[in-house]
Amino acid sequence: MDIKKLLKGINDCSCGKSHSCPITYVDIADGALSRLPEMCKDYKNILIVCDKNTYAVCGKSVAEILGDSVAETIVLQDQTDVVIPDESQIEVIGSRVTGSTDLILGVGSGVINDLCKYVSFKNDLPYYIVATAPSMDGYASVGSALILGGMKVTLNARPPKAIIAEPAVLATAPTPMLQSGYGDIIGKYSCLNDWKLARIIKDEYFCDEVYELTMSCVKEVEPLAKAVLSREPKAVGALMEALVAVGIAMAYVGNSRPASGSEHHLSHFFEITGILDNKEYFLHGIDVMYSAAVTCKLRELLLEKGIKTEKQDRGDWQKEIRRIYSTSADECIALQNKVGHYAADDSAVVASKLNQIKLVLQSCPSFNYIKNLLDEIELDFDAFINMYGQEKIADAVLYGKDLKDRYTVLWLYYQF
Repeated sequence: MDIKKLLKGINDCSCGKSHSCPITYVDIADGALSRLPEMCKDYKNILIVCDKNTYAVCGKSVAEILGDSVAETIVLQDQTDVVIPDESQIEVIGSRVTGSTDLILGVGSGVINDLCKYVSFKNDLPYYIVATAPSMDGYASVGSALILGGMKVTLNARPPKAIIAEPAVLATAPTPMLQSGYGDIIGKYSCLNDWKLARIIKDEYFCDEVYELTMSCVKEVEPLAKAVLSREPKAVGALMEALVAVGIAMAYVGNSRPASGSEHHLSHFFEITGILDNKEYFLHGIDVMYSAAVTCKLRELLLEKGIKTEKQDRGDWQKEIRRIYSTSADECIALQNKVGHYAADDSAVVASKLNQIKLVLQSCPSFNYIKNLLDEIELDFDAFINMYGQEKIADAVLYGKDLKDRYTVLWLYYQF
């Protein structure tokens, strides 16, 4: 993966747009940490943000390497040992930003990255991220995934100016985080299929170049499951590069469409309901891969049972939203009223483009194909069923879509 070439962007793309990426530096290689002083030479009051785990992994080393240029190091704590990217953590970081702070440097993975991305954006400060795990694809994306008001929201911010990672450090990440990164990449089979579907049914913008870039990342990572589990630095580094490349793809189009679809909506459902109900849930990318298997099964069911081409009665969906999301229901209802998917009648479009829709659904891997990849990365689909239960999974399939404004196969399954 030629990351340096991707950072240069694409001028006059075939989609009619030019794509750029504001990231100036990506260093995923041995000795990356030792090059930090040169990268940070223009900053004299750096605010480092990590949690207690990532501080031990390399946050302490980063602070020592940067020496006097570090103004303060924050080590986030949480009573549950799982830092949630919510209002309280935003306040903790934001309260330590001073008039002299000139760089926010996160040390960690998903949560640290999202919090630093948001706080730096709100304070118009640059930020760098030193990655400690190849666990998700949000490092280079414009979006900041947060939990605000009990809702999972992705706010537009801006990518880091620099992404730094040493494969040897990444390879020490806990096994679930390695599985999570692999799962997040494999989940692109589902979201890319959704993107094609939305182009047909909703006439949504689509870029073949970005599609192919993302799919190339999937194809490169897919055979690496065993090597990643064996913590081979080369394979772990390749996984990290793919995750960053997908983030760049998101930066190209200005949103997460190339990397997030129905499988992410299910994943967000399990996370949000887990937080609301104080129930356990899997790491993001693991949930994404399990959920991708589920959405692939939905596509098979639609092809098997037939796609209805008449307008359907949506029933009392608001009642179901209130049952499922409790205190966060009003936000979901307001979002869907604004987006208008429930009010829309797509039956004529579906009827006129039925053959195209079927071809798109058929192009997605089968449930069994994804399940075999789950086996390769040592994730048991039965563990997913046992964690959430059939009833909750059924709710996710019908109402996970309500957490987001994006059209995916979940809407086609719900409506038709």
